[in-house]
Amino acid sequence: MNIDDLVRENIRNLIPYTSARSEHSNTTGILLDANENSIGSTVKKGLNRYPDPLQHRLKEKLALQKRINEDQLFLGNGSDEAIDLLIRAFCIPGEDKILITPPTYGIYAVYAEINDIQVLKIPLNEQYDLNIDNIIERIDRNTKLIFFCSPNNPTGNCLNHEAILKILKHFHGITVIDEAYLDFANETTWINSLDQFEKLVVLQTFSKAWGLANIRLGMAFANPHIIQILNRIKYPYNINGLTQHLALQALKNSDKKERMVSQIIEQREYLRSKLYHLPIVKKIYPSQANFLLIKFFSAREVYNYLIKSNIIVRDRSNVILCDNCLRITVGSREENELLIRTLKKMEKKQ
Repeated sequence: MNIDDLVRENIRNLIPYTSARSEHSNTTGILLDANENSIGSTVKKGLNRYPDPLQHRLKEKLALQKRINEDQLFLGNGSDEAIDLLIRAFCIPGEDKILITPPTYGIYAVYAEINDIQVLKIPLNEQYDLNIDNIIERIDRNTKLIFFCSPNNPTGNCLNHEAILKILKHFHGITVIDEAYLDFANETTWINSLDQFEKLVVLQTFSKAWGLANIRLGMAFANPHIIQILNRIKYPYNINGLTQHLALQALKNSDKKERMVSQIIEQREYLRSKLYHLPIVKKIYPSQANFLLIKFFSAREVYNYLIKSNIIVRDRSNVILCDNCLRITVGSREENELLIRTLKKMEKKQ
């Protein structure tokens, strides 16, 4: 089954909206085509003009860094936008399905449910890895998308490479691999496999390693045909000009990003070593992300005590296979030391 066969018919036949800036990219002349405020801006020069709808300058720089072609790259308002658009492009409401492997990033299921798409849930095994035989057994002709998060959120581990490879070779639909946390792992990116698998989509983000969660910028890497489909149905100006400018600045500081990643990995291991000796901790799961999943003997008690101490962590106890687990983001050295001191203080009060 080729990509066109997977796309919803109405999306395939859609005549997309064309904005003023997509029809004419000249921004140096007298611009009387987009109904902008020609007098200026109330804040800063240039903000009265619409941004580049296809982010050409930013894509040019990113393509060089990722060693891909520009037409293999989609930029979205966070990776969430790409996830939503993929579901809308390839899944017929009330008929098609996506497949996820909980515990995993919750937004996949949320966007599917918003779009009236059935969600097949094949839980990970006790080692937080893929139940590959169960996945293959549940796939049917209406399964259009499979989402894998690797390193996985909230468990922190990378999913089995060979298992994902098996899906890529046999699944007729779109396989999405979310690599939001890959910078903190010792695995290579699936972007290197794009030319081998035409229905592979890889997601990455500026929110984690780059430290730019506030600007909301996500990346999707895929076959140019899939990228064209996403561009046809996205908002005309989905990435604002300030975000594009800041991302371009960030790409000039990739050495700083690498230093921050090294520091976070170092602090992850420091935090693990300190938590390991606390009697209230039952298990610390292996992590290749910027967080740790920790099983406590009484997670809710720990969570509430930390909240009262003005330390905010994520309670994952209600998530499948995460009973009594808290997800704790790796902080700065000072934050991690304060966390450990607070947990020790809690133990003394028991």
